[in-house]
Amino acid sequence: MVTFGVIFPPDQPPESLLAVARATEAAGIPQLWLWEDCFKESGLAPAAAALAATQRLTVGIGLLPVPLRNAAITAMELATVERMFPGRLRPGLGHGVLDWMGQVGARVASPLTLLREYADAVRRLLHGERLDVDGRYVHLHDVALDWPPEAAPPVLVGAQRPKTLAVAGELGDGVILTGEETPDVTAGLLDHVREARGHLDGFDVVNFATVQADSSVDEVVETVRAYAAVGVTTVPVVVVAGPGGPPAGGVFELAGWVADVGAEVQRRLTS
Repeated sequence: MVTFGVIFPPDQPPESLLAVARATEAAGIPQLWLWEDCFKESGLAPAAAALAATQRLTVGIGLLPVPLRNAAITAMELATVERMFPGRLRPGLGHGVLDWMGQVGARVASPLTLLREYADAVRRLLHGERLDVDGRYVHLHDVALDWPPEAAPPVLVGAQRPKTLAVAGELGDGVILTGEETPDVTAGLLDHVREARGHLDGFDVVNFATVQADSSVDEVVETVRAYAAVGVTTVPVVVVAGPGGPPAGGVFELAGWVADVGAEVQRRLTS
């Protein structure tokens, strides 16, 4: 069964998050997703806040841009949040927008190499390993987490192109597709993941999708099911005001959409 989720985009003011998180949980929608965007909102701080404001909601982060922070710091932060809210965090790692990385002096010559080294190190640290790594970008000497989580959260990798999709299949617990792919395009992209991994059994395929604020429940359900039909396991939706428009309004509009349309979509998907 496909998992439905709602996206809280960083175009929304941070103070709106908690109301949307509570509305999402009250609607029975299992997942709320957000992402780190320069220079709007961070990823881990709002994720922790949303988790603290709810009881059952799972919060996904898609994505944390890896050039911005040391791999050991990311592993430490993820372990801390996971221990506080076990089983409710789904972090994703990605290249980040390269122009933004350049603006802060963090752009690297080989984003793919960095992502490979970084994802491997973070996953291993979260699984309690002690590491000595001397890669092109990731350098760790005798590093282990003092407080690793009892069960490591799944680490997903954001990808759009074949080589990055292969890294996601090889090293990730799942992949996040954020490029607004159609279901047919998604099916082709998953071939690259499958080739690298051998299969998609137990592998989380997250595909972000856009829906219009005035879309009917039937239209949203049809969108989610179309992605599920090609192998997507999780479909978080971002609600926009119109074609190419900004996210719909402020907190009351997004929370209201969740309580009205989102709740009925969830009911239909699970009935």
